[in-house]
Amino acid sequence: QVSVEESGGGTVQTGGSLELSCVASGSRFSISTMGWYRRAPGKTRERVAVITYDGRAVYEDSIKGRFTISRERGENAVHMRMDNLRPEDTGVYYCNAADGTSISWGQGTQVTVSS
Repeated sequence: QVSVEESGGGTVQTGGSLELSCVASGSRFSISTMGWYRRAPGKTRERVAVITYDGRAVYEDSIKGRFTISRERGENAVHMRMDNLRPEDTGVYYCNAADGTSISWGQGTQVTVSS
């Protein structure tokens, strides 16, 4: 059973910054990919950014240039720095971890950007 735990989040004003962190533990296999997803109020969950074990990152178009995902090589922890936040970034942010046999999700952390 893989455990995924997020931390960070909170409330900021438009243009502010936040950092999210996530740690995965308990997998018998290597965690290949970790990522952040979000669910805005009234919308379905969408991918924000994902990163492979060797640091290759993919970003959703609306956050390119504002969010940076990072992961130390070989570590089962991922961080995401969010700058220049906008009200439309508000939502619950979920971390996931894939180890080749399953995908595990955290409980989510709230990010609120006030205008």
